[in-house]
Amino acid sequence: MAKITFIAHDGTRFDVDADNGSTVMENAIKNAVPGIEAECGGACACATCHVYVDDAWTEKVGQPEAMEEDMLDFAYDVQPSSRLSCQIKVSDELDGLVVNVPERQA
Repeated sequence: MAKITFIAHDGTRFDVDADNGSTVMENAIKNAVPGIEAECGGACACATCHVYVDDAWTEKVGQPEAMEEDMLDFAYDVQPSSRLSCQIKVSDELDGLVVNVPERQA
């Protein structure tokens, strides 16, 4: 289990306990984190679960694979730390992960 902190665009923090093997997106939806829409349900077929990974965590989270990079082309205000939260698997290594939710989704 890992603790994940979501920071909404308005600065509100949401600290959630996430089960290993789940995705960051699943935990955002389960905990009603505002700004994560997840229209495709985690199939990497939209960009509505876009987040910015905190700089301290980018190396541990890793880089997006080709399919995710293609979908990020549809995201709003993509930055170097942009990821689709449906593609980030929770593990003990990610305990303390901080992600920021963009102003809006695509």
